Amino acid sequence: MKPESESAAAAPAAGRYRLPRLEFPALRAALALAAGTALTASFAPFNLWPLALVSPAALMWLWQDAGPREAARLGFLFSAATFAAGTYWLYVSIHVNGGAPVWLAFVLMVGLVAIMGLYQAALGYAVARWLPERGALRTLAALPAAWLLVEWWRGWFLTGFSWLSLGYSQTDTWLGAFAPLVGVYGISALLLLGAGALLELATGGPRARIPAALLLLAPWAAGAALHGHSWTRPAGSPVTVAVVQGAIPQDEKWLESNRDTTLKLYESLTEQALGTQLIVWPESAPADVANDIVPYISHLYGEARAHGSALVVGVLRADGGAAEDDPTRYFNSVLALDETVSWYDKRHLVPFAEFFPVPRFVRRWLRLMSLPYSDFTPGGRDQSPLPAAKVRLGATVCYEDAYGSAMLRVLPHADALVNVTNDAWFGHSSARHQGRTAKSSGAPRNSPPWCWSQPSCLTAASRPTPMLETGSS
Repeated sequence: MKPESESAAAAPAAGRYRLPRLEFPALRAALALAAGTALTASFAPFNLWPLALVSPAALMWLWQDAGPREAARLGFLFSAATFAAGTYWLYVSIHVNGGAPVWLAFVLMVGLVAIMGLYQAALGYAVARWLPERGALRTLAALPAAWLLVEWWRGWFLTGFSWLSLGYSQTDTWLGAFAPLVGVYGISALLLLGAGALLELATGGPRARIPAALLLLAPWAAGAALHGHSWTRPAGSPVTVAVVQGAIPQDEKWLESNRDTTLKLYESLTEQALGTQLIVWPESAPADVANDIVPYISHLYGEARAHGSALVVGVLRADGGAAEDDPTRYFNSVLALDETVSWYDKRHLVPFAEFFPVPRFVRRWLRLMSLPYSDFTPGGRDQSPLPAAKVRLGATVCYEDAYGSAMLRVLPHADALVNVTNDAWFGHSSARHQGRTAKSSGAPRNSPPWCWSQPSCLTAASRPTPMLETGSS
């Protein structure tokens, strides 16, 4: 433990080197902001993956001579910059496509960024107060482990927000080959170990540099050896899949004047795909609640059954409301129509979009101001796979497939994964590309083939085994 006043006077251990220290607090703060912003570029669509090593190493260096309060400030600035640059698309979703006032979109975005910054601020304070001041134990063990713990906690606490986890920056690199073995947090651990090794190479003594270099390079060599290895084997007969994409602009989708046009479009596209074993619609494809279009859904169900097709539909649904003490609850759901009818309800809701983590008095004020305030209801923790086309589908909605632990719960019982989403909410921002890498990382990590459907933008499928054959309408 070291007092704040001693931060600048800390001396390096014998045989170690000290990198030049930035004497002015403003310069240290600027570097933390720059490093945090640069980290965003390691993710899609920029894919400058070395920054996932260099940026954490820069913050680790800044923390070396910082007392607890300054380390907390630097950690906050680093993480706030990362999420401001990496999740700016929330503004697009809330204001441009969601219709909320500019000031509200700004406040909600700043609130999320501040919350994310507090995680790294707490880490910085703990690092400066309780970890060893210098040495390989700090840079190669204690600090990477503490950072990883905070990243995991961020993805779990209060339903979690695992977006921009370090491991997702390596989907298309050799480290990505570790995904089936250790998951996204395991890859994050390898990156943090590499960042610590970089710092040890710069500041450690001669005897520490060779082990640090090995720790930095060994995971990449092992990843290169694992690259291309198949972790799955065929199971059952192939299943043909058609992914239906309406390509309706988000600013037009929810217009009442387009309601019938949207329904007719999806009916027409589905009719073109009839005979395909599995037909998949994107998230909330009809701009309606399922309860209000039962005849429409029943008609498509009958057509699909008559042609030997199963239909998987992303659609909103309502439940309850029959009594005053039973308010109507809304779910963002996936409906599977085959021999049986089954539902999956989204579990991980998007903060400030699908639910508002604000006190009740703020919610009342939002209602009085005619601002968005209502919540979707999260689905149950343990939901069964959806039976369709003689396979069991592990369903997810939107960014849920970034939660590897949640997907793992369904995998022992699922033959394939299907994700329906609507990234058009985020316009032409980086969100759709970040989501693609999370989904691409999830597919090899969890092994079964997967299908990803959305109403516009990117639609894709992965076939690690020949069980699924894909097409599109």
